[in-house]
Amino acid sequence: MLLTYFQPDPGPINFVTPGPIGSADIVINDTALYQTIYGFGAALTDSSALLLYNLKTENSGNYWSLMDYLFNATDGANSAGFSFIRVPLGATDFSARNYSYDDVSGDTPLYDFNIGVTPSYVFTVLRDILSINNMLRVYILPWSPPGWLKESGTMDGGSLNTAYISVMANYLLKSLQGFQSEGISVYAIGIQNEPENSNPTYPTCSMPVSTEADIGIALRTYMNGNGFGNTKIIGYEHNWADAANYPVQLMQQAASSFDGVSFHCYAGTVSDQAEFTSRYPNKEVYFTECSGTIGSDWWTDMKWYMDNLFIGSLAYGSSAGLMWNLALDGNGNPKLPGTSSCTPPCRGVVQVNSNGTWSVNQEFYAMGQASKAILPRDVGGPWGQRIGVSLGGELDWALVVGAYVTKRVSPTDWNRYSIVVLNWDDSASTTWNPQPVTATIEFRGLQATYTFPVGVTTLWWYAPD
Repeated sequence: MLLTYFQPDPGPINFVTPGPIGSADIVINDTALYQTIYGFGAALTDSSALLLYNLKTENSGNYWSLMDYLFNATDGANSAGFSFIRVPLGATDFSARNYSYDDVSGDTPLYDFNIGVTPSYVFTVLRDILSINNMLRVYILPWSPPGWLKESGTMDGGSLNTAYISVMANYLLKSLQGFQSEGISVYAIGIQNEPENSNPTYPTCSMPVSTEADIGIALRTYMNGNGFGNTKIIGYEHNWADAANYPVQLMQQAASSFDGVSFHCYAGTVSDQAEFTSRYPNKEVYFTECSGTIGSDWWTDMKWYMDNLFIGSLAYGSSAGLMWNLALDGNGNPKLPGTSSCTPPCRGVVQVNSNGTWSVNQEFYAMGQASKAILPRDVGGPWGQRIGVSLGGELDWALVVGAYVTKRVSPTDWNRYSIVVLNWDDSASTTWNPQPVTATIEFRGLQATYTFPVGVTTLWWYAPD
């Protein structure tokens, strides 16, 4: 059953006076309240937007059914309810061509800045997503400054000429204003995608901490003076491996300008996030990029995604979990001509085919299970928050669990409590041998029992505040 809602049979699962614990024992501590979770999603690259737009023109019915399946966040809807989208500012390795919003060399006042060079299908698809999910959080950031602002003279690799720090800050402000002019409200903006990555085959930019800090300080001032005081600035946007250094130094230099930092999965381990959160517990953390690889094993991926990202990264403080391309074709295309990235080919959350059909991949199901636990229960209501959970019992190793509470608009309505559970006990012998795990669930001095099949299960129940 793939992202399928059902009532337990026999049901309901009752909370009763505690007896002996099960093979595993899930202990919920709802007095330990942690970060709010704003949901899951992916990047709307130019390539993703093009494929989705082409699907819309080819088969409108299939397009809207896909968009609903991805983005309908209504409580109880048969959909994943994705609610966080990352949008590149200018070209990436998944664009048809290289471009920025101002490619006129020497135009330091940015007179020729033009948000309209963005392929029109990007804004068309983004507005379509917003028409389905008005709670969508949009996060924007560049893969490179305009080439003429860089020492290399090109968007492909190199670093910013530090004489242009204020120009780059203004470029980012104008990007915010450009999205606003397109009717898109922006939740957060980043300074530079992967500032420790410079690659001469696609838009990238090496950016030292001090440069990112200086841009952030200037941008915060510009934003506060131009009606974007509530828009967040997110820093770092790179791998777990350097969590103890770059993002920490960024906060040391410019904490008042940055609301938080974001992480990618391509080096290091998820526990590295603690190197940052232990030093800056009041700063926000987002997990914003990982990519599937075409041809990888479905179940191996599901286990890794839940353990490291959609349960794991949240357990280490993340308020969101995002993958790389929202949509690609079956070959991981289209890509920027000549780019060396994504070798072997990257897989989209969705595969869109040229014949007007689509299918969703393992990334969809992993995020969908997690999303169901934290979406607002009420229209305009609060998002889920992570709460305390621990595991005991002889099979405590067999389950990975995240626990959440979603509060209500009316004080008389009971809170929704939810757990996302990965049972990865699949090899009790040397071959595929899935073992259901009978677990007890301890909550406020009461105990429920449920047998979790191998796979991912999301359960919820209601209780007063």
